[in-house]
Amino acid sequence: MPAPETQEPKVDIKDEKMTDAETVQKPKSPEEITALVLNDIKQNFGFLDKAAVNFEPRFSMRVLRGLGNLRRRLTPDILVSTVDAAYPSPSHKSAALILKYLGKEASTMEIDESLSGSSTPVVLPEIDIYVLVLLQVYLLDQGDLVKLNSFNDEAITILRGYNRRTLDALAAKMWFYYAYGKELNKQVVELRPLLLAVLRTSTLRHDTETRAMLTTLLLRNYLHTQAISQAHQLVLKADFPESAATSVVARYLYYVGRIKAIQLDYSAANESLIGAIRKAPQTSYAAGFLQAAHKLKVIIELLMGDIPERSWFREPMYEKALSPYMDLVKAVRIGEVPQFSETIEKYGAVFKKDGTYMLILRLRQNVIKTGIRMMSLSYSKISLRDICIRLHLDSEESAEYIVAKAIRDGVIEATIDHEKGFMQSKEILDIYSTQEPNMAFHERIKFCISLHNESVKAMRYPMNQHRVELKNVEEAREREKELASEIQEGDMEDDDGDFDGL
Repeated sequence: MPAPETQEPKVDIKDEKMTDAETVQKPKSPEEITALVLNDIKQNFGFLDKAAVNFEPRFSMRVLRGLGNLRRRLTPDILVSTVDAAYPSPSHKSAALILKYLGKEASTMEIDESLSGSSTPVVLPEIDIYVLVLLQVYLLDQGDLVKLNSFNDEAITILRGYNRRTLDALAAKMWFYYAYGKELNKQVVELRPLLLAVLRTSTLRHDTETRAMLTTLLLRNYLHTQAISQAHQLVLKADFPESAATSVVARYLYYVGRIKAIQLDYSAANESLIGAIRKAPQTSYAAGFLQAAHKLKVIIELLMGDIPERSWFREPMYEKALSPYMDLVKAVRIGEVPQFSETIEKYGAVFKKDGTYMLILRLRQNVIKTGIRMMSLSYSKISLRDICIRLHLDSEESAEYIVAKAIRDGVIEATIDHEKGFMQSKEILDIYSTQEPNMAFHERIKFCISLHNESVKAMRYPMNQHRVELKNVEEAREREKELASEIQEGDMEDDDGDFDGL
């Protein structure tokens, strides 16, 4: 008889996989999260040490790039542990300052007994300023503006005591949060003299990052108080460093675009905003900046007589923010003055909050010009009375003046018959006989050349690499000389004897 089959217990593979997934996705304890954050901060200390020793700013920029992810996980206990890891003693000036604003006692830190009787080791300035910046962002996220501004005043005093080029990136970041705290506390005008003084100092010290940041902060300060002429003078006289961080360059170009737009230089403003949008990070972290830049660019393109691309308004990042501007574009595109007025009345509060309300009021003339251009394309001949009725103008004389100005500005190709009171449109048979293709081709070439120049400037090379190449060349030349001398001395005599025997 065959042996009875033993029945093994069945294992559900799905349940086993779910158990493994639950084990992997098990939430971490607060102690594990604290340990991970402290590990990241200590790793950043190592990068800052490399930046100071090798004089390589890219390590400092790497640390600052991770600041946004790190600031969301900061807690008072983590900051206390960071102070314990960064400073050898709680009596250090920066350590005592941080503990004071955290509301912690100095005795909570572990004191190394071996250092109690000896001189205190010097803390690396880069690490010192980095820990101060961590507390800055923590206080800012907590929303305690009084404590933030008080701490900023004392932290800036510590920063101004250093003069190291390896601190430039960290110093620029500290000045940014310092100015932002003052702005939130409604102290914009009081901040301006200090920023100007530090800008002069950073220029004399060839501090590129701080100079770029302070120039941007001053432009923001001037625009906040509507001091457009002073902002324009700063742009003309203060040379903005081209080697600054990309995010700082993007903000600078955005502010320059706002200044140029207010001063009616729409073409220069459009170029600045294009550069700002291209240099800004195309991620959700920079969504607010990209939305503000696109809002201003939409208005500038309308003021230039162009219609923005519809694809901008369909992107998920901009769809909701640009919804009022979409209605505005529709009114300008069809040249409907009543619809334009209704849009301004409906979204006036939104436009004022975005800072584009005064620019939008200038669009009324563009709406009228667009309406005239649409009529010139639709009718070969139209009376001035019909133009007055369609555009809701006051009189036929106003319609005649507006049409004449549109003809002089090159908006339409037409003539006016004053006696009979009508507008005669001219037919454009070939667009390639105009200057439009030449201008479009010129803009493309200009963009390609500027992109090539920026790429060349952004290239990095290892330090002292040329010395290694020179050393290799010298060794090769010495080997060639040795080989040539051996050939001249006749080291092949044994071979020559064999040939003689033949």
